[in-house]
Amino acid sequence: MDFIHKKLTERKEGGVLRTLKHSVGKIDFSSNDYLGLASNVVLAEEIEKKFSTQFSTALNGSAGSRLLAGHHPYYDQVEKQLAEFFNAEAVLIFNSGYVANLAVLSSVPQKGDTIIMDEYIHASLKDGARLSFASKFSFRHNDLVDLENKLRKAEGNKFIVIETLYSMDGDFAPLEAIVQLSKQYDAQMVVDEAHTTGIYGHGGNGFLNEKNLATAISFKVYTFGKAMGIHGACIAGSAALKEYLINFARPFIYTTAMSPHSFVAVASAFEYVSSHAALREPLFQNITFWNDQTQGIEGFSHNESPIQTYRCAGNDAVKKLAEHIQAKGYDVRPILSPTVPAGAERLRICLHAFNTKQEIQGLINTIQSFYE
Repeated sequence: MDFIHKKLTERKEGGVLRTLKHSVGKIDFSSNDYLGLASNVVLAEEIEKKFSTQFSTALNGSAGSRLLAGHHPYYDQVEKQLAEFFNAEAVLIFNSGYVANLAVLSSVPQKGDTIIMDEYIHASLKDGARLSFASKFSFRHNDLVDLENKLRKAEGNKFIVIETLYSMDGDFAPLEAIVQLSKQYDAQMVVDEAHTTGIYGHGGNGFLNEKNLATAISFKVYTFGKAMGIHGACIAGSAALKEYLINFARPFIYTTAMSPHSFVAVASAFEYVSSHAALREPLFQNITFWNDQTQGIEGFSHNESPIQTYRCAGNDAVKKLAEHIQAKGYDVRPILSPTVPAGAERLRICLHAFNTKQEIQGLINTIQSFYE
C-alpha cells in the first residue's frame, strides 16, 4: 500500500489534497441549490403527501435494478411526465447526472465512430468517452473553428459533446452555431443541461427548450441534483434511445434503482417548479445585481448565469483568499489547478434565489478588503 501513501503525500506537498468540509452556519455562495429547493419546506411536504398517496406500505429502497426487482409502475408514470415536460419522446431516469453521462457515452458511440468534446466538459462526460471504443478528440472551449476542423477529419458516426452552461466559468455554449455545424457534418449532439435544468426554459425545462433547439438534439441529459434540489438525472430523446439504453447502458443495467421515495421527489419537484414561475425571479435579479456591483472591478466575472468567479492566480493565493472569506462567514470555495489550468485559479461563486442583496454586496466587499 506504499503507492497510496506516496500519492497522498504528493498531493499534500503540492497543496491540492482534497478534504471534506462542512459549511454549517455560513452564507451559501457555494452550493448548486440555485432555487433553494433542497431545503424548501413546502416541497418537502408535497413529497411526503404524494408518497403516501402512491405507496401504501413502507418502501425504504428499490430492492434491485430496474430490470429485476427494482421497477414499479409509478416509475413509468414519472418518466412519461418528464418526457412531456422536456418535449421529448421518452425519458430514462438514472441515479445521478454522473451516471447518466457515463451511460450515454459508454454505450452509444461504437468502434469506428468519433467523439468530439469541448475541452471544458464535465469529468463524467470525459469518463464516459474513455469507456467507449470510439475515437476521442477535444476541441478548444466554444471554438467553432476548431470544432469544424475536428468534424472534417471525423470518421464513422460523429458525436459532438457539450454543456449548455459550463460550471467553472459560468458561460454558455454557442448552441445555434454548433447545431448548424452538426447538421452540416451529419453529427449527433450530446448536451448536458446540468446547470440549466429548472432555471431556464418554459417552466424550467432547460436552456435548449428556451432556445427552441431541443428537438434538434438527439441526446439530452437533465440533472436533478442542482436547481431541482433533489437527486437523480434523466436522458431524454427518442423511444428507441430509451429502449437502447435499457438494453446496452451498463450504468443502468447493473445498478440498484433509486428508491420509490426518490421517484416521488422527482415528480414533486418538477410539478413544484412548473407551478411556481416566480421562484426564478429573485435569482435573475441577483445575477443582475452582481453584474452591476462588480462592473469595472478587476478579477470579477460578469456572466448572465448564476455561476460567477473571482480570478486569483496560484493555488496558494486563492486558498488564502478563500480562508479569509470563510472566516467572515461566507461559504465560498477555491478552484485549484489542475481542475482549472494553472494561472486560471479562481473562487467559484454560486448565486441563489435566496441570497439577499446585502449578502452579495458583503461578499464583494470582503473579497476587495483582502487586498487593502
